[in-house]
Amino acid sequence: MTHSFAVSIGGAAGQGVATPGNIFARIFARRGLHLLAYNAYQSIIRGGHTFLTIRTGPEKINSFGDQIDLMIPLNQDTMDRHLRLLGPGAAVVYNGDTIKPGAAPVGVRLCPLPVSELSTNSRNKVEQNTLAVAAALSMMGIGFQPLEEVLAQQFKKKGDTVVNENVAVARNAYQYSTQHFEPFARPLPMTENPKAVLTGNMALAMGGAAAGVKFYCAYPMSPSTGVLHWMGAHARKAGIMVRQVEDEIGVINMAVGAAHTGARAMCATSGGGFALMTEGLGLAAMIETPVVVIDVQRAGPSTGVPTKTEQGDLWQMLGAGHGDYPRAIAAPTDILDCFKIIPEIFNLADRFQCPGIVLGDLLLSEGTASVEPEELDFNTEIDRGELITSANGNGANGYKRYLFTESGVSPRAIPGVPHHTHTVASDEHMEDGVLISDEFTNPIKRREMMEKRQRKVAGIEAAVKPPELMGQPGADVTLIGWGSTDGVLREAVEMLNEEGISANQLQIRWMVPLHGDRIVEILRECRHTIIVENNYSGQFARYLRSETSFVPNGHIRKYDGEPFMPHHIVEAVKEQLAGRTKLSVPMHEIMV
Repeated sequence: MTHSFAVSIGGAAGQGVATPGNIFARIFARRGLHLLAYNAYQSIIRGGHTFLTIRTGPEKINSFGDQIDLMIPLNQDTMDRHLRLLGPGAAVVYNGDTIKPGAAPVGVRLCPLPVSELSTNSRNKVEQNTLAVAAALSMMGIGFQPLEEVLAQQFKKKGDTVVNENVAVARNAYQYSTQHFEPFARPLPMTENPKAVLTGNMALAMGGAAAGVKFYCAYPMSPSTGVLHWMGAHARKAGIMVRQVEDEIGVINMAVGAAHTGARAMCATSGGGFALMTEGLGLAAMIETPVVVIDVQRAGPSTGVPTKTEQGDLWQMLGAGHGDYPRAIAAPTDILDCFKIIPEIFNLADRFQCPGIVLGDLLLSEGTASVEPEELDFNTEIDRGELITSANGNGANGYKRYLFTESGVSPRAIPGVPHHTHTVASDEHMEDGVLISDEFTNPIKRREMMEKRQRKVAGIEAAVKPPELMGQPGADVTLIGWGSTDGVLREAVEMLNEEGISANQLQIRWMVPLHGDRIVEILRECRHTIIVENNYSGQFARYLRSETSFVPNGHIRKYDGEPFMPHHIVEAVKEQLAGRTKLSVPMHEIMV
């Protein structure tokens, strides 16, 4: 990347870490800068430790990076934990009245603010946040007016008095910083192309609205709860019925019921909640009703670490439900892709009348990114497949819901269409829906219906574009990832190439269909292959081996609850190319 700038804000839960983060994000986006934010936090309502990093720059930001340029510690704990992470040229802006910096690394500037002198209301504990933001913007070369506008918007619900107080203390800090602190060598640029800012959960919910979802239900389970929040806030305007249900068993059954009536229905959960949904997902498969389930992965097993990220649910998705049935499983690669993947998987689910699963994770769902506003296109193509919504003289007295077809897809009439009566139940059945277990278990009928459903698999595979190698063929090393590792691998590939180690990347977006033949065709031409994933056992590596017999030359895995940083990948590649190991497990330096 030509230039980027990273700001980290740390403090205890309840200290208002999110507020300065939101202010920075809005100002960066309005300047036309790209940004990406990641919040590492503990599962504590008050107390604990939170460390939010926002990285910005004129080019797309693919990860939260390796370097902190500016740190704003809101308490002593943050200063003690993270000061050592800063390098030459970095700066720390902090409350000089209450926080003691200790020994700073060489080249790190300490910028204490006399908060009691600059503040207008010493009883307001979050005024130091406003002071620090203002001082930081001065050092970045950003004028005061954008901050004044954002503060007015941020605090307008609290009234003019609160707005004026925050603007006043911000101006004091801005002027103090201009007079006492050395600015950064490279001011943040500005373009005339403002960006939109959204989280991954917002993107998933908005993707549902763009896909024509008319029913959404969920039980709140972090880190997927943000989807429910957006849906609840925009339900009336978007024309979506939203329900918070008592548990995930009720969620999946309610979603399948809504989908059976012809509505596009969606729900979201995390791994523990998804475990309760698997029987209901099997029901959707048996009655060939399309429904979309979002699983936002977090660190498991069981309750695990609710506020940490992981790619540990892949095998749970692959084996969800008992018996064999067609399904589609997609792993979005970034926050914008969270928006784009939902209409795609709904079209697949509708066309092939099967469940669709979106496999995200906390890194994406609770991350924040900038996107070009025009990329949030709500005029998406909607393909409902062979859906019968009116009689049109067809089906009279002879409609067969599960008609044997060459494609395996049977025309689907929604309940209430005249002359299209059919039986629907969780038992195996014949073409007209009559249950074979109630008649007798007929091996021929069972085999025919099973083969009929499984014929959809070929159609699903043909409908999905296979993965492609990114970068020059014949590189020294090929990095293979899936889902949310896309951005950090892109940056690692760029860094390796700059250091003289040629690298390229194969990122897998669709878990099912996998396109295993195409993947092996690509990887056979690669010199040294390494699979990178956020789990202990190498779940994708095992899946790829089971489907194709392909075994990579090495692995890079991380399972401490935090995402990869680019240097983790680069250093691991170097040690593996040197022959020191075939499995690298990077140590995360940022302790939260």
